Amino acid sequence: MRVVTNAQSRAADLAMFERGTPVETLMERAGSCLFEFLEREFPRLGEQRVAIFCGTGNNGADGQVLARLLERRVAELQVIQVTDADIVYDRDATIVVDALLGTGFREPIEGRYAELIRAINEDFPKAKIVAVDLPSAMLVRADYTVTFAAPKAEMLLSPRAHNIGKLVVADIGIAADLLESGLALSEAHDFRRLFAPRVIDANKGNFGHVLLVGGARGKTGAAAMSGLAALKMGAGLVTVACASASRLAPELMTQELDDIDLARKTVLAIGPGLGARRKLVSRLLFEAALPTANLPTVIDADALNCLAKEDGVETDFHGRGMQTILTPHPGEMARLLGAPVVDRISDARAFAKDHEVCLVLKGYRTLIAMPDGNIWINPTGSPAMSKGGAGDILTGLVAGLVAQWPQEIALAVRAAVWLHGRAGELAADALTEQCVLATDLLTYLPQAIRECR
Repeated sequence: MRVVTNAQSRAADLAMFERGTPVETLMERAGSCLFEFLEREFPRLGEQRVAIFCGTGNNGADGQVLARLLERRVAELQVIQVTDADIVYDRDATIVVDALLGTGFREPIEGRYAELIRAINEDFPKAKIVAVDLPSAMLVRADYTVTFAAPKAEMLLSPRAHNIGKLVVADIGIAADLLESGLALSEAHDFRRLFAPRVIDANKGNFGHVLLVGGARGKTGAAAMSGLAALKMGAGLVTVACASASRLAPELMTQELDDIDLARKTVLAIGPGLGARRKLVSRLLFEAALPTANLPTVIDADALNCLAKEDGVETDFHGRGMQTILTPHPGEMARLLGAPVVDRISDARAFAKDHEVCLVLKGYRTLIAMPDGNIWINPTGSPAMSKGGAGDILTGLVAGLVAQWPQEIALAVRAAVWLHGRAGELAADALTEQCVLATDLLTYLPQAIRECR
C-alpha cells in the first residue's frame, strides 16, 4: 500500500485544485466516503447517536459534509464546532467523529482544541471513535481512522500510532501520479505466494543452504538463535560457524570460525555474536561477492560494526544491491553514518542508495530501504521484543527466507521483517510484554505465517 507524507498529501490536494477539481468536490467525496464507512461498519445506523467534532480547517469541512448526509438518518446528531462555547455533550452518543485537526496540525495543542480532544477521549463511554484522515494531533484515541487517498507516513511512524485503531483508506479521486512518494506499507497479503504449499516431491536441496557466521567465545547463543531461526523459517540446510557447537540445536550443522567454507552455500549471514573480527568479515564479504559464489549476504550486529569507519566518518562500504542486506539498530546505524540518525526515512533512503544495499533499519516501525530509493514501512512489532536476541532471530529469518527465494530478495526481506514483528505481537498477547524471550518468537512464527496465507 502506497504511503505519502503530510506535506505530499497537501501538495496532492493543491495539484488537484490546479487541475480543475474544486476543493468543494474533494470535501464532498471525503464526506461521502465517511458516510459510506459508517453505513458499512454500523448496519443499524438509524439507531445510532452521533456526535461530530469539527475544526476550522478542511477536516472540519469534511465533518460538516458528513453531518449534512447524516441528517434525519440517525437517531440523534450533534455537531460541535471548535468555536462553540458551553456545549453540553450528548454523553450517550454511540459514534463520535473526530474532524478537528488534519495533517496541518502543529504542536503543542492548547486551548479549545486540547479541551475537545480530551472530551472525545473521556466523555463518551458508549461511543466508538472515528477519526477523519488521522486522529487529531495523534492524541485522539480512535477505534477507526478513515484516511483519504493513502496513509500518512507521520501517523504510521508516530509513537502515538496505536491511536489510529483500524485503518481504512478511502479513495476520493486523487490522481495516482500525485501519490508517488517512494514510500509504501507492508501488508500480510503481500507475502501470500511465498507461503504457498510446497511441491509434493520437494527435498532439502530445494530450499537453500544458509551459512551463519558468528558466536565468538561467550556469545555462541547469538549464533545458535540465528541458525535455528533460519531453519525454522524453512531453509533446507543451515550451517553455523561459531566458537563452540555445544549450544546448537541438533538440526544445525557446524564449522569452525577459523575454517569457513562457502562452497555449496546459497546465503551468507554474518555478525551475531561475532566480536571485532574485521579481517574475517572483509574476507568473507569479498569471497561471497566472487562470481564463483555470488551469495546474497545478510550483515548484522558485530559485522556491521566491522564495516563502520572510526572517528565519526561514514563507512565507505559498498554492496551489491539487493544481494547485500544490512540490518542495523539505531546505534549501529549511527556508527555506519558516522553521526546520529536524524530523519529515519531520509537517512535510510540516502544510505541504501549511496552504498547500494538493502537496509533494514530496525526499531519502532522498521524501515526497509531498497537500493533504488524506495522504502517500505513495516507495521508489526511489540515492545516485548526489546530484549537481547530479538535481532539475532531476525537475521536468521531473513537469511532463511532469502535462501528459499533468491530471485525474490526484496519480497523475502520484507516478509521476514513483517513475520518477526507479528510473531512478537502474538507472543506478547500470550505471554505478556515482560515475559517474551527471543526464542519465543519462533513459537509464534507459524501463526504469523498463516496470517500471510
